Amino acid sequence: MRRPHSRASQISEGDEDVSESLAEALPKEMARCRELLGQYRAIGPSGMFGAAMIEQDLRRADKAVMEGDVVAMIQVYEALKEYES
Repeated sequence: MRRPHSRASQISEGDEDVSESLAEALPKEMARCRELLGQYRAIGPSGMFGAAMIEQDLRRADKAVMEGDVVAMIQVYEALKEYES
């Protein structure tokens, strides 16, 4: 019996269709978090820690995309999805 794969494991196995999904999903998630970053900054001092965390992950995402590091892109995509308003 074949065990089910998570989306991340499919991406890391080199499934072309899923890789294209990551290529589309990561920039969308980055844009969502950039908007969220503005909301955290607008809160004032109590939002600064959250803003710093989002900024750090956005820098990681930019670096992963520039380097073409698929594993890092998957990891940072998962991290960015965790942020909520």
